[in-house]
Amino acid sequence: MLSLPVRRGAVRLPARLGRHHLHNPSSPPHAYLQPLIASLPASETSEELESVMSLIMDRKETRNALSGRMVAELREGIAKVSADRSARVLLLHTPHPNVFCSGADLRERLTMSPSAVSSFLTSLRSMLAELEALSIPTIAVIDGPGLGGGCELSLGCDLRIGGSGAILALPEAKLGIVPGAGGTQRMAKLIGGARTKELVYTGRRIGGEEAERMGILNFLARSPETAFSQALLTCRQIVTSAPLSLAVAKKAIDAAPYLPLEEGLTLERELYDSLLGTEDRMEGLKAFKDKRRAKFLGR
Repeated sequence: MLSLPVRRGAVRLPARLGRHHLHNPSSPPHAYLQPLIASLPASETSEELESVMSLIMDRKETRNALSGRMVAELREGIAKVSADRSARVLLLHTPHPNVFCSGADLRERLTMSPSAVSSFLTSLRSMLAELEALSIPTIAVIDGPGLGGGCELSLGCDLRIGGSGAILALPEAKLGIVPGAGGTQRMAKLIGGARTKELVYTGRRIGGEEAERMGILNFLARSPETAFSQALLTCRQIVTSAPLSLAVAKKAIDAAPYLPLEEGLTLERELYDSLLGTEDRMEGLKAFKDKRRAKFLGR
């Protein structure tokens, strides 16, 4: 029988307890993890959203530039989500309007030696790999510029939802470097090599509508909706699906670009078969028969 892995050391705070501080609690964090409902007005909270976690970037003064500390705190948050069996969806977002992530903290970068820069990049790449490896769906909520490392951060998520302020760019060649945290690889897998080359060669910024047309954004919220409200709608749609089904679907889809078709189909069949003996599958059939919403437990 397939079940979600037991995630040892899970720490879930009730919404009333607020943030998980991921660094020195005596100073404001650059990033923190909390239940989504902790940041929602009472009118928008619901039981189904209790399983959604928020990984929040909070450096308004730098437009969420990726400092070494922020990357470390993001990694800690991702590790906590990975260890939390009750988490069903992760939202990556910020409380600040018209902001997403401006990329690497260039002021900090000026003080760093080449070896320190290399260590930072290793940590950033590891963080994105850990984000990408989460078994639950992940959503980047982009309502401002996602530049350089900020764009790469969004590419580490399963879905990207943009708002009216969404801007994406890979401008590293203008600084004498190249995208170093997966931008050349994840973007090319998403939209193809030719389009990725054009974005990297020119470094130009693209708005939400163009990003949606190119397939970088899954959704672009249009007034009066916002990226965050569209993300909430998407979360509500996702959490009604069986968590085991989502986990194995993600595994199959993520493997697809690397496998010949026949091998991919074999993997798909193996993953399908792994669900046949689960309680959630039986619950889905019973709910269909009873004409009610299924209550999936992840086992």
